[in-house]
Amino acid sequence: MKLQEIQNSDHVYVIGEIGQNHNGSVDIAKLIIDMIAREIVEPDFNIHLKGMDAVKLTKRDLNQELTASAMARPYDNPNSFGKTYGEHRAFLELSDEEHFEVYKHAKTYGLDFVETLCAPSCTSMFKYFEPDYLKVASRDLTNLPLLEVLAETKIPMIVSTGMAGKKELDDALEAINRYHDDVAILHCVSQYPTHPDNVNLRTIPYLKENYKDNVVGYSDHTIGISAPLSAAAMGARIIEKHITLDRRMKGTDQAGSLGPDGVHRMVRDLRIFEKSLGVNDIFIVDDTASAKVKLERSIATNKKLSSGDIIKEEDIHMLSPGDGFKWVDKDKVIGSKAIQDIDKDEVIYSSMIK
Repeated sequence: MKLQEIQNSDHVYVIGEIGQNHNGSVDIAKLIIDMIAREIVEPDFNIHLKGMDAVKLTKRDLNQELTASAMARPYDNPNSFGKTYGEHRAFLELSDEEHFEVYKHAKTYGLDFVETLCAPSCTSMFKYFEPDYLKVASRDLTNLPLLEVLAETKIPMIVSTGMAGKKELDDALEAINRYHDDVAILHCVSQYPTHPDNVNLRTIPYLKENYKDNVVGYSDHTIGISAPLSAAAMGARIIEKHITLDRRMKGTDQAGSLGPDGVHRMVRDLRIFEKSLGVNDIFIVDDTASAKVKLERSIATNKKLSSGDIIKEEDIHMLSPGDGFKWVDKDKVIGSKAIQDIDKDEVIYSSMIK
């Protein structure tokens, strides 16, 4: 599906970013996919809701990642999977074949598959499969050689702006647009987790105004689900959020991700938001008719009236239910004659007056 097809839809395209929360395990990656594929039901109305649309993995080439000295530096902390940073990164990498295995598992649930490729050599996975979309991490938005290699594939691309101003974004789009223009822009803040003061969701309408040919979305690193929900309300058509089996698992991204309950709540609320948008009009919904009759007010007596009495304004007030005359129709009641006895505090109906 072309990204532009998302642009004018009320549907919010939700990407669950596994990233490297699989901790180097294909089985964990598959379990995360199993978790997000669970049915979502709103029990009060028995509404069955669509889950996430896609999952995302990240692929690095460690020979093109960091300087030799940075890869060799000691990395001793509770989230470390190796004695050096290089060993830590190597532990977390899945091979091309393992990415393909996870891809096939996602496809059994009908999920789209997104890959963040961090080096031109990572396109080696294409001999096994072609992702539905390619993601450019915030740190690589200025890596124009990488962008050109990815754009040459003609696979639709999603770029994050977490470390970019307008010039960096424009330069990136210019590089990609030499090959194709099917590009989505995700507002993003590269702070993990992102402090509320730095989220600046008003960037979303700015991007929508200044990049009308691109789908605009939001890649979220805040704690909780309020920011992605608010982003959708401000016009973001793509939401990306880190997901995990358990936020207490070892790993630097786990604590800032959504666990099973958070995933359920975020997707549920996004899908209910979609249903809640409606149309640009004001009207009475058919399903409120019974509530309207039950709760609205009608003209009623404030004293007992006898047959033959002429009804005066001081004889009436407003009571529920709402199936009688409204106050705007009071001239139809005031000055009319009661043709039967009407008890105090009863609605006056047309059959009672003449």
